[in-house]
Amino acid sequence: MAKTATPAATAEGKKAAAPSKDHDVETVPLVAAFLCYFNFAILLTFGRIRDFFGWWSGYSRYKGSGKDRRPGVADMFIAWENFYTNRIYHRVQDVFNRPVASAPGARIDVIKRISTDGNKSMTWTNETQSCTNLGSYNYLGFADDWMGTCAGMVLPHVQTHTVCSNSPSAEFGTTPIHAELEKIVAEFVGKEDAIVYNMGYGTNSASIPALMGPGTLVLSDALNHTSIVNGVRASGATVSVFKHNSAKHLEVMLRTKIAAGQPRTHRPWKKIFVIVEGIYSMEGEICKLRPIVDVAKKYKAYIYVDEAHSIGALGATGRGICEYAAVDPSEIDILMGTFTKSFGGMGGYIAASKDIIAMLKHTSSGHLMGTSLAPVVAAQVLAAFKVIMGRDGTTIGATKLKALRDNSNFLRQGLMDIGMVTLGQFDSPVIPVMLYSISKIAEFNRQCLARNMAVVTVGFPATPLLLGRVRFCVSAAHTRADLEAALANLAQVAKICHIRFQKHAFG
Repeated sequence: MAKTATPAATAEGKKAAAPSKDHDVETVPLVAAFLCYFNFAILLTFGRIRDFFGWWSGYSRYKGSGKDRRPGVADMFIAWENFYTNRIYHRVQDVFNRPVASAPGARIDVIKRISTDGNKSMTWTNETQSCTNLGSYNYLGFADDWMGTCAGMVLPHVQTHTVCSNSPSAEFGTTPIHAELEKIVAEFVGKEDAIVYNMGYGTNSASIPALMGPGTLVLSDALNHTSIVNGVRASGATVSVFKHNSAKHLEVMLRTKIAAGQPRTHRPWKKIFVIVEGIYSMEGEICKLRPIVDVAKKYKAYIYVDEAHSIGALGATGRGICEYAAVDPSEIDILMGTFTKSFGGMGGYIAASKDIIAMLKHTSSGHLMGTSLAPVVAAQVLAAFKVIMGRDGTTIGATKLKALRDNSNFLRQGLMDIGMVTLGQFDSPVIPVMLYSISKIAEFNRQCLARNMAVVTVGFPATPLLLGRVRFCVSAAHTRADLEAALANLAQVAKICHIRFQKHAFG
């Protein structure tokens, strides 16, 4: 793989030097695959042996774990789930679910935990550890400068509306701040209207069933988020999965499914949707939107784009994948996004035509039955939009967007120079690095924490068995000194954990 000379090289040169890495099982280095399977074989073998002797002797610290002691009541957990939790997950659970005691800024205070029973349980201590935060979705750094950028526009709403609306949007949950937020969202993304929800995950899972149903064909990217998958399942629509980011395979699937028609009856589909994401959160890959839109338009399919990680992070003015890919928002039927990544808040939105939004307000369960977005959070998101758009009278928003882009590219190039296998493209603030083996996942996380770096590692069953990884999330609030220090430490950790697979066959 060609590389630029230094992390400070131009973005254009770096983009040309770093094509997207494939991340199928077939691309896993043979040494990494062997070690991964070998690790699991050891864990499975000795775990089963210990379970047998525990059963035979009548003594085991996991005796009765997962069993329901009431006569005639089925066990809650299946045998494999119980075994995996007891014999595998407990060995590494110290690197997951770390509690924190501060705002998720460029630095974060991690609460120290101890275990006195071999990691079966973790006990919080009263001590914290200040770490460089490389795991939170604080893309534009509002968690760091909130008092200076947003507090003045947010705090008055705490006194006016308190913290919770105590009602769904369809009842008494809509305030002027919600209406203003929906208006500015629609304006920002270039659509006629918008609707906001109290949860990003729920935005997809509650909106998709209202938009799709039996007789609908959904073409879903193979790496779409779980919220999309569960939303489509709940809708009753027929789902076909196309190869990740492949407009060519999408066209093959569309042509085949349209020709075949609905299952059993072979009647024409009532409507067809193509669903993709702006940035894929576990891969750091940016959607190839232009060719996908062209294919969808050719076959008269609606286009649904999830911008959870791309809105406020991609594009010269932060307007997401449409701006970044030079696709007019009018070509996209439905734009979805969340407020948890770039806006320092929570919740999500759907932006579309006035007719579609009106329909969602009459049929979407998230709007009709879910408590509305807290007014104070709506005020925070609105304030963030104003900063990003420069309506606060400053250039803070533009500075944040540039800093995020520069920091993302600097860290990605640095990781590549170390020799780590990185996924995704330049300009993405999500940078996954492949670790493969569960033993490397645990040791990498522990070594990073020992060097005051807080990172998020992910493994099976959240990823396929061979595709464990660490996911770095970059922030505009990171300084160049933060990232240089992080790269120096990561170079040491990569050497210890043997994950420099771009330079050495054995890592």
